[in-house]
Amino acid sequence: MLTVILVSITAIVAGGAVFLWSSQRKKTSVSSPSQEYPQTSAQATVKPSLESSLEAITAKASAKELVLEAEKEALEIKRRAESESAKARQEMFEMEKRLSRREEQLEERLSSLEKKETDVQGQQRGISKKMQDLEKLRQDLVKKFEQVAQMSRDEAREKILANVQSKLDIAIGQKIKEAEETIKQQSDDKAKEILVEAMRRGAHDYIAETTVSIVPLADESMKGRIIGREGRNIKSFEKETGVDVILDETPDAIQISSFDSVRREVAKLALERLLADGRIQPSRIEEYVQRAKKEVDRAILKAGNQLCLDAKVFNLPERLVLTLGRFKYRSSYGQNMVSHTLEVVKIGVALAMEVGADVRTVRLACLLHDIGKVITEEEGTHVQLGVDLLRKFNLPKEVLNAVEQHHEDAPFSSMESVIVYLADAISAARPGARFEDHEAYIERIRVLEESAASFPEVHEAYAVSAGREVRVIVKSEGLSDAKVPVLARAIADKIESEQTYPGQVKVTVIKETRSVEMAR
Repeated sequence: MLTVILVSITAIVAGGAVFLWSSQRKKTSVSSPSQEYPQTSAQATVKPSLESSLEAITAKASAKELVLEAEKEALEIKRRAESESAKARQEMFEMEKRLSRREEQLEERLSSLEKKETDVQGQQRGISKKMQDLEKLRQDLVKKFEQVAQMSRDEAREKILANVQSKLDIAIGQKIKEAEETIKQQSDDKAKEILVEAMRRGAHDYIAETTVSIVPLADESMKGRIIGREGRNIKSFEKETGVDVILDETPDAIQISSFDSVRREVAKLALERLLADGRIQPSRIEEYVQRAKKEVDRAILKAGNQLCLDAKVFNLPERLVLTLGRFKYRSSYGQNMVSHTLEVVKIGVALAMEVGADVRTVRLACLLHDIGKVITEEEGTHVQLGVDLLRKFNLPKEVLNAVEQHHEDAPFSSMESVIVYLADAISAARPGARFEDHEAYIERIRVLEESAASFPEVHEAYAVSAGREVRVIVKSEGLSDAKVPVLARAIADKIESEQTYPGQVKVTVIKETRSVEMAR
């Protein structure tokens, strides 16, 4: 195409040059006779010929120049056309690439939309199934409500009694099974029986060393007065103190058994005061037990102040001091908590001074690290209970972190936390410092009491006889006598389902009604 255009332009230019040359020649031929008239004929003949040749040469030169210029312009046009063509091809290539990318993006979006559509359809199917399940559940509930609405009071009573009877039948079956197991055990050979008895006595002796207090008697006959007519005095004493009174194992002495050292101390003080007074009766027992509780509270506060003084920590809130005082009557794995705490404080302070840590933070954290162990009225680990208590007193964050991390329940956040952890571990790992069996026994007794006390009708619950009996004192108001056996059965069922224990656990529910009037 470009070649055709170039040839056309060249032809046009050549034609123009010939036309110009012809026109110039004609002009020369017309003007020559008038101008050169005086000249000779020879001159007249030669001169036009030369001029014609010159004009022809000039015309040819002009035509060549025009042709060259036309070729240059044609080449320039060709170059521009090729450039524009290449540019157009590049633009078309870029456009094709963009279209290809657009097409890929559209395909990806289409695939994503299809996947989302599949997910939505799956969710719709799940929702539809749940709706069907809910509708079925609703229909079942409607049927049950219809059945209940059609029942009379007597029918409902019979249904409840049938349910209770079913539970009693199960209990009877369990009793029969236990009796069969007892008979089977009694048929074992004598050697095995002696071995088991030796193991039991060994465990009992160990527990007795940490859970029994001794009250000496001036005369063996005092035991009869302590028992009282029909056992009223000893029953009242055990109910008020939550301990187990053992009369027949030690001559001229009474054993007071309880896993709770505070209860044991209260019972010991109250019994000593009663023996000194001589008037042992239920009303005096209640009075002296209350006095003993107040005296023990004062002793606890004094012990807390002494512990803070020995640890060189001052100006703590009174409630914290009172809680620390309970360490006197608390042991951890057989290790008295006052001794353990002071030991941890000394080790922690020495380590802090050696490594250049904050001695004040370490001292306070070591003193308070086990404070949660004496909080028995709430659920949770001793670490969490202790941290929750300390937060109420706005103690420094570093102290709270050290207490929270001393059993590695949380990552260490400071050098002080590591020191408290090490001090506690060193004290606990000291040979002869701890006995884990005692701590397991204490935990089992505590869980028994918590299970019984979880019922709203229960006022107090005490585990006695090394955990073989749970005595439950209930609120007299709102609980009829007919419901007392039902409550006892419910407590026993909960203990059976939640606890693991050897042998049997006896649940005794005590309901006492008092009527007080004043004579004026």
